Order: sequence, then structure tokens, then C-alpha cells
Amino acid sequence: MKLELRGITKRFGAFTANDHIDLVVNEGEIHSLLGENGAGKSTLMNVLYGLYRADEGEILLDGEVQHFDGPGDAMAAGVGMVHQHFMLIPVFTVAENVMLGHENTKGAGILDLAAARQRVREISDRFGFHVDPDALVENLPVGVQQRVEIIKALSRDAKILVFDEPTAVLTPQETDELMATMRQLRDEGTSIVFITHKLREVREVADRITVIRLGKVVGEAAPTASNAELASLMVGRPVELTVQKDAPKLGDVALQVEGLTVTDASGIVLVDDVSFDVKRGEVLAIAGVQGNGQTELTEAIVGLADSARGSVKLGGKELLGRSVRDILDEGVGFVPEDRSVDGLVKEFTVAENMMLDRSHGEPFVKSATLQLGTLTEFATEKIQEFDIRTQGPTQPAGSLSGGNQQKVVIARELSRDLELFVAAQPTRGVDVGSIEFIHQRIVETRDSGVPVIVISTELDEVTALADRIMVMYRGKVVGIVPGDTPRDRLGLMMAGAQA
Repeated sequence: MKLELRGITKRFGAFTANDHIDLVVNEGEIHSLLGENGAGKSTLMNVLYGLYRADEGEILLDGEVQHFDGPGDAMAAGVGMVHQHFMLIPVFTVAENVMLGHENTKGAGILDLAAARQRVREISDRFGFHVDPDALVENLPVGVQQRVEIIKALSRDAKILVFDEPTAVLTPQETDELMATMRQLRDEGTSIVFITHKLREVREVADRITVIRLGKVVGEAAPTASNAELASLMVGRPVELTVQKDAPKLGDVALQVEGLTVTDASGIVLVDDVSFDVKRGEVLAIAGVQGNGQTELTEAIVGLADSARGSVKLGGKELLGRSVRDILDEGVGFVPEDRSVDGLVKEFTVAENMMLDRSHGEPFVKSATLQLGTLTEFATEKIQEFDIRTQGPTQPAGSLSGGNQQKVVIARELSRDLELFVAAQPTRGVDVGSIEFIHQRIVETRDSGVPVIVISTELDEVTALADRIMVMYRGKVVGIVPGDTPRDRLGLMMAGAQA
């Protein structure tokens, strides 16, 4: 089935998310929609899937104009979507999830689960998925859950499949398996739209590439295009994609973590007896698929975990059990994984956000009085130093782009005398150009002798920055390996294989 989008425009108030976008996806083609987070890719696909209604433009399937009032209409027309965050009911079986919303009945309104199981087996056998129709979804690995999403779409005879950032929660091996599945689907005539911001993946699997920037199509490319060419299209300028760094000049051990265990409110162990250390002048990257204890480990180090036991010592001083304020005052810089929730107060100005860690004393507060001149001068200096694209220090932080919001957080945390720098997902939702800058600042911090911990689910980021890599799986440390460890070995470790 051939898909055409003509002049699609979608506005949210005064903001234009999609600006007269044209896109053609031919039958039996993998067409990649490449662009940074916030470029408008997912909005465009949500229009196609009937979740949003376009303000202008039209959707055509095999030359016929379509009018979708919801996902049901899109599915009925042959459009399926595999979402970044799976739309599955964990306590249901695979077969129950597949038939959900399209329940077949027999006799007196009894669900025909046997037919659903058979459909799952047919599709699973056809593509070599090896999915048990009676397995509970909550017991399946993430990669298998994604196959269930694909089976759901195919069970409804999808002729066009949209994959929205499908590799975000996969190991490298699971990503390779997904790529193979996409190629098999293409070869059987399915049209695929592959939404991503990862250059390596798009070059590996796409037949054609369309690049979107700031809601507009800015160019098309062949998969033979270089990473540098694609990155330049995405950002609008040349970008240095390689992290330039010298060998580390290691000092003594600065951070010692021993037997750290974190549990949630119901007593479930999220971080299980974790021990490691970090030396001055090195980057320890913590790798793993999202949800394997990295977030809780980070929160325990900076005092945000509700229930943690063990030991976390910085320069010989115990941090565990102390307040966040005390820990920050010991010289810990912290970039949280969700800047919008934990890193910024969006209603505050850029300048006010710059002083959040130090709003209780000099130089910004004297005798309980805010020193506006000092704060404005400081913020203006950091805006220039960190290349923050803003109208000035009084602009509300929430009105900045995602990359510039992240730079505000980075600038604030790196503008103190640090004994430890902890950066969780430091480039999540950040454009390629800002990634280049943030990576450079992390390396400069390490070279100044500060121990650095980077927590990232992006394996390319981990291998680019790390001097050593600690891999976590289900709350435990699988192993700690050198920064140049091959990707395939890291991928096996992320799936639980011991180092």
C-alpha cells in the first residue's frame, strides 16, 4: 500500500508542530523519518494514526483520500503503529492483548480466545518470533513485548506499519533482531515508516530517509549518506560527531559505594547489593536498558532515595542518610534524567534557575536579600560560556528549547566547585549540536580531575564518554569493563550475561 501525506499542518495554539509536510512512502519500502526530539516526527505519525486531526492537508492511501476520526479508522484502513511506550496490559496474556479492542466471540457472546491464540501462532511462526500466546506480558522481556506489539498490528492486517522510536528500550541484540524483522516485513510488501533520531540505525535499515527539522521537511537522503551529512541536515550546520578526549589522568579513589541496596515502598529490591568506586579524573558510565535500577542508584547517591542501605562515601565522608542539601554542599553536581520534573522550575527565569542550588547563601543571597545584580551578571556570563540560546537571563526557562533547557542545568551544576559530577541521561531530548557541546563539557570536567558518573541508555554515548563501563541488569551489577569494550559484548551484558 502506498502512503501519501500532502501539506500536513498541525498546530497547538500558536505553536506549529507540523508545517505543510509532504511525505511519500511506497509499497514495500522502509522510509525513515529522521529528526531530533521535538522536530515533529511523532506528531506527524499521530496525525496519520488518527490520534490527532490535521489543521490542513490530506492523507492518501493508494491514491484515495482518507478521513480518520480515531485509531480505529486508521487500523481499519490498514495503518498500524508500534509505539515507543508499549500499549500492552501487563496482566493479560499475549493472546488477550492481541484481541483487545477487536474481540471475536462465539456462541452466547463468549470470547474466542482459541482463534486469538491461533492468530498469534500463525504470525509468530511466519516471522520467527517464538512468542507463546498464553504467556503473561509482564513476564516477557522487553524485546519480546515489542514483538507482541508488532503481532497486534499484523493481526489487524496492517499494510503500513509505523515504528515510533522502537529501539529506545532495546539491547543492541534486540535492536538487530528488530531490524531483521523490519526487512522481512518490507520484503513481504509491508510499507514501513521508521521514526528515529539514531543515525547508525537509520543508515542500516532505511531505503529512503526524510529529515524533519522544526516541523518542516528540510531534505531527503539515501542511506549511503554519511553520519555527518545526516547530522548537518538535522541541525542545520556541520557537527563534530566524535568525542575528542585524551587518555584519563587518574587520581585516587574519590567515590566508594559498598553494598548499596534500594527498595521501593512495597519492599521490592530495585538496587541489589551494588558496589563500585570512581577515581578522580575518570568517567564511569553506567549502562543498561531503562528500568534496571540505574535511576534508583543515582537517586541514592544524591540523597533522593527513600529507602537505601549500605555505604556511599565521597572523599571518605558518608553521604547515605544525609539530606540532598548536605550532599550538594559536599560538592556533588547532579543532572537529573528528567530536567522538566527535577532539573528546572520552568516558570522561573533562566537566571533564577541558575541559582537553585545556591539560593540559601552567598554570593546570590546576603542577609536574606537576593543580590539581583550579582545573579544577572553570573547568568549572563554562563549564557555566553555555555552557548545558551535565549533572549536573556530574564526569559522563562520553560520557553527555551529542550537542548537549551539542558544547557541551563549543565551550566548551573558545572559552575560550582565539584567533588563529584553525576549526569543522568545528559543528552536525552537534545539536538545533535547540543550533544556535541555537552559531551565536550563532560570530558573537560573529567580532565579537571573531577570524578564523573554518566548514566545513559544510549550505548553510543556510553562508549564515547566512558573510561570504564558498569552494566546493570535487574538491579545488579553484571560487570565493570573497559570503555573500549565491543558493543556486542555490552549488549549481552545488558541482557544479563556476566562479564
